[in-house]
Amino acid sequence: MSIASAPLPSSDRADVSAQLREALLAADFTADGLLELLGAPAYTALARSETVPALRATRGEGPLETLVRLFLLQRSVPHARVAAVLPVGPLQESGWLSAADGEGALKATVDVRPYGGPNGEDWFIVSDLGCAVGGAGGIGSHDEGVVLGVGGASTTLAGLTVRTPVASALDLGTGSGIQALHAAQHATRVTATDLNPRALHITRLTLALSGAPEADLREGSLFEPVGEETYDLIVSNPPFVISPGARLTYRDGGMGGDDLCRSLVQQAGERLNEGGYAHFLANWQHVEGEEWTERLRSWVPRGCDAWIVQREVQDVTQYAELWLRDAGDHRTDPEEYAARYDAWLDEFEARKTRAVGFGWITLRKTGAGSGAGSGAGSGAGSGAAEPSVTVEEWPHPVEQPLGETVREHFARQDYLRTHDDAALLAGHFKLAAEVVQEQVGLPGAEDPEHVVLRQHRGMRRATKVDTVGAGFAGVCDGTLSAGRILDAIAQLVGEDPVLLRDRTPAQIRLLVEQGFLEPVGS
Repeated sequence: MSIASAPLPSSDRADVSAQLREALLAADFTADGLLELLGAPAYTALARSETVPALRATRGEGPLETLVRLFLLQRSVPHARVAAVLPVGPLQESGWLSAADGEGALKATVDVRPYGGPNGEDWFIVSDLGCAVGGAGGIGSHDEGVVLGVGGASTTLAGLTVRTPVASALDLGTGSGIQALHAAQHATRVTATDLNPRALHITRLTLALSGAPEADLREGSLFEPVGEETYDLIVSNPPFVISPGARLTYRDGGMGGDDLCRSLVQQAGERLNEGGYAHFLANWQHVEGEEWTERLRSWVPRGCDAWIVQREVQDVTQYAELWLRDAGDHRTDPEEYAARYDAWLDEFEARKTRAVGFGWITLRKTGAGSGAGSGAGSGAGSGAAEPSVTVEEWPHPVEQPLGETVREHFARQDYLRTHDDAALLAGHFKLAAEVVQEQVGLPGAEDPEHVVLRQHRGMRRATKVDTVGAGFAGVCDGTLSAGRILDAIAQLVGEDPVLLRDRTPAQIRLLVEQGFLEPVGS
């Protein structure tokens, strides 16, 4: 029997889910409890699907050791040990546990992984056996239709999402339900969709076991299950892998090239309420003779601002190898592996694809403009009718969660496009928290070659500024207008204040756009 056809626990027994949750918490089967039991080396090894250190750390017979072996390591455990920790009768009857090979032993029917919520919540993510990150089998599978647990992509998307209270949220392609679980904390109504009915069943288990409200679960592809309904928040970690065909539902888009991601983004505009956000993870092609930034600008729907960040680029051979290994194809017959590899390269060659980018796409519905506009920093006061579309490459480390950083990014775009240079000089600003100045130059030199401002929060950007820009940022505490600060600097450096006022707004605009300066009282 394949993993994807194996029976799942009943999702109609809320009482049993509540009993199981209570027992897991009583045994400290939580993210913190696991770290304390296993220690950091074994805990991180488990995240790499290396189970030997965790097996060594759970040789004891305590409640927590029992649960780790049962639900994370998928080992058979003697009936008496399980019965000392869990309500075995109800759990067997509802399908969470089953008899194992060998007399008097039990085994779990699904992976259950502790997951710490953003405010210290103790949640549990359910997935198919061997398909949880930090479980016994890793995250790759040949099995069509399996439901994976939480991986790096899932946690990245959860951290990116703007978490303001909303009336309605849509988790498109819910998988094991992690995005729906997060959304349930700040959305009155949550809808979760998936093409795979098994994923919807597992999402219901995840929500129930985590003590979260039920979601409206709907089966279908892309936006089909929700029709013309609109939402305040849309999130999706879709099957974005660009592959020759749709062999694996959990990862392969099934459309040509990056068409699935493009379709999702373009169709999201009509499903967002005014002021609503849509967050996507996506892959996109770097096509010969085409700028990738322009390709992505063309995806942005009418009436939406956008912030698109490319986090990584792989050439086509690296990309093919990554996803072949993800599914374990490198462990199959060498000729079969070579044939699959060849098919991927044929696909890329046919589409003139030279590389594949990975990153984040965020939309905000504003009703402004008509499609892809220029970045907010491109001109002074570009007007409320012009959408703000920022497309950039940022492969450097960031500080998650970034949801508030994302919200502030769009707030700054609103400010900049409604303030021309005169309004900018009349404005008041303060230096953002945890920004430091670095001076770069030869040892012993009287003046630095250049000055760098660096953030230690959020996107952790760094930008070069001239001495005027550095001096300006250093004294911004919200008390004086930008114009008055520049007049004082002009007097200090012996420069014409009018000329300084003329040439500095572009630098101020950049510092605001990138989050080094924050408008005060606006």
